[in-house]
Amino acid sequence: MGEEIMAKRLKLSPPPIIGTHNGHFHADEALAVYLLRMLPDYNPSTLLRTRDAALLSTCHTVVDVGGVYDPKTHRYDHHQRSFSQTFPNRLTKLSSAGLVYLHFGKAIIAQHTSLLQDSDEVSVLFEKLYTEFVEALDAHDNGISAYDPTALQEAGIKKRFSDGGVTLGSLVGDLNPKWNDPEESMTAQDARFLEASQLMGSTFVRKLSYYSSSWLPARSLVHAAYAQRFKYDAGGRVLVLEESSAPWKDHLYTLEGTKTDAADQVLFVLYPESRAPDAKWRIQAVPVSKDSFESRKALPEAWRGLRDKELDEVIGIPGCVFVHAAGFIGGNKTLDGVRAMAQKAIE
Repeated sequence: MGEEIMAKRLKLSPPPIIGTHNGHFHADEALAVYLLRMLPDYNPSTLLRTRDAALLSTCHTVVDVGGVYDPKTHRYDHHQRSFSQTFPNRLTKLSSAGLVYLHFGKAIIAQHTSLLQDSDEVSVLFEKLYTEFVEALDAHDNGISAYDPTALQEAGIKKRFSDGGVTLGSLVGDLNPKWNDPEESMTAQDARFLEASQLMGSTFVRKLSYYSSSWLPARSLVHAAYAQRFKYDAGGRVLVLEESSAPWKDHLYTLEGTKTDAADQVLFVLYPESRAPDAKWRIQAVPVSKDSFESRKALPEAWRGLRDKELDEVIGIPGCVFVHAAGFIGGNKTLDGVRAMAQKAIE
């Protein structure tokens, strides 16, 4: 794109009209409208839901309808045959949510975090919120599967259970009138849409709050621990965090980059259960990937499902608390205890 991707002051009076289509609504335009209204220049704004081209032409900004993508005239539709816009370095075609986020996301993040819009922190959050939240909505609205259906079929991979019943898209869909409901007024239908927009928007705000106030600050914590990992294990396979419940997986995978040799990877992460001075400690196996239940190296089979003294006797380490039956996590009363458990598990 030739233009700089940023939101600019609209300086409009009276407040702008945001247009989108009426009828059955989806998660993408519900979020797109909410995102716009997070910006001062769209708050307040008027919402017009219609497919009437003449009425849409009176709107300052139109999302998900009209067959035009033109940021200069504030048109953000993605249904036209010629449309192919994606987020930088991603392959998923954008929906109206992705388009609005692409052009206004950094301004929204900066405004709600008090960070400078051109800061590295905003850039990191901008990409993270897209890949972890908005992109799935883009894919859903454009009919793009997370996995290649043909490859799955050829590999003979089938789902063990249905995981599509409760998604943001399905929850928004549930807010639409049912096929056998009595005919509703446009006002009632608009109220349903606003409820859907609030659902999508409040979820986005919670994600923004988490990533800016918890996930991002944890990055420096994990970086420091990663630099100190050889202090606890000669091979650097044990990472010790001084804070409890800090989100570490994303940051660890980023630090490790493309390393695939187990000898170069962290196998176990140790951290306290709480900030209390006498807090117990946890040992957690690092998953092979962020969303995997498979560990790079699980805790030994002989330890799994045992607790307290029985576990002490099997391992030969005092102060053991438990090891999960799946072997991905365990506990000890002290840091020295979980360090010893990690070393025995690595042997």
